[in-house]
Amino acid sequence: MSVKIRLQRHGKKGYPFYHIVVADSRAPRDGRFIERLGLYNPNTNPATVEINVDKAVNWLNNGAQPTDTARAILSYKGVLYRRHLDIGVKKGAMTPEQADAKFVQWLEQKAAQIDAKKNKLSTEKSKVKNARLAEETKIATARAEAAARKLQEAAQAAAAAAEESASEADSPAAEGEAAAEA
Repeated sequence: MSVKIRLQRHGKKGYPFYHIVVADSRAPRDGRFIERLGLYNPNTNPATVEINVDKAVNWLNNGAQPTDTARAILSYKGVLYRRHLDIGVKKGAMTPEQADAKFVQWLEQKAAQIDAKKNKLSTEKSKVKNARLAEETKIATARAEAAARKLQEAAQAAAAAAEESASEADSPAAEGEAAAEA
């Protein structure tokens, strides 16, 4: 029986998430599996990966073959590096304590990289938000100025019309007075 470490699709259409499972290679993609190792959600940025490292290393040591995507995920979470260190311990190249220290150091570096990416994404998002807000305020002030100019022009036109009508009212009265004197 050939055993694979692969992804099992869940979620709705267009919004998938995956379980990382150990399954017989003859079983359907979303069908029967032997053991669930973790979860992979590509919908978040950066992608969320939760995996039981010890179980995954155990299955790799027992001969399970990861698919290409599963191999990339296992590498991302340090499972393959952990297995590499365990092989070094078996060969006598290092002690288990040294291997654990190297793995913990690697995990810390990886966590720092992920945090840096999250911070970069959040700062970029806030910059974009601030730029859009500045653009919106610029447009809003331009609209307010245009509306104020339009009101001012309307008030000037009304005042001019009032003056014109007042002068026309005075003109016929002045003509009437001139005719009465004569």
